[in-house]
Amino acid sequence: MSHALIVVDVQNDFCPGGALAVPDGDRIVSGINALMAKAEAVILTQDWHPAGHSSFASSHAGKAPYDMTEMFYGPQVLWPDHCVQGSDGAAFHADLHADRADLIIRKGFRPEIDSYSAFFENDQKTPTGLEGYLRTRGITTLTMTGLATDFCVNFSAVDAAKLGFDVTVRMDLCRAIDMDGSLAAAQSTMAAAGVQMNG
Repeated sequence: MSHALIVVDVQNDFCPGGALAVPDGDRIVSGINALMAKAEAVILTQDWHPAGHSSFASSHAGKAPYDMTEMFYGPQVLWPDHCVQGSDGAAFHADLHADRADLIIRKGFRPEIDSYSAFFENDQKTPTGLEGYLRTRGITTLTMTGLATDFCVNFSAVDAAKLGFDVTVRMDLCRAIDMDGSLAAAQSTMAAAGVQMNG
């Protein structure tokens, strides 16, 4: 076994009707299920914020969702409250075959720092532990799917490539927020890191 499928943040709040809905975010679920059924290993990531998280606009007086602010680790988009621990919004989409997962990595649970990547917090230093899990299982090749292409999928794919994994993003099984050209920027960043994009 050397290959794993990583399914990023296919959660209710990122699907239509959710607090931070990605357009057509639910349209990728059946295709992901089909891939999971054939995958050697499956890892799901789950955005998992405490109430009042520092990345929520509601935690900053005078700020609105999608405003930028400066955190101790650099620039940070302020988001609507989303994926609060234990909430329905934080749950995986009901149609996702989540029981197929070998591992669920929860991220964004530290109140003071956001976490887009499945591998590191947004300081790009604090590890989630996923790298060690993959290495000890002998996994070297990753296929990534999920939400959103331009944020959590992008950061996860670039970090994985920097760590030496062979990474492919299935663009047909991702959807983007695409805020101010963020999708095109993410595609350029992934390409520069050596990430393959297909589908």
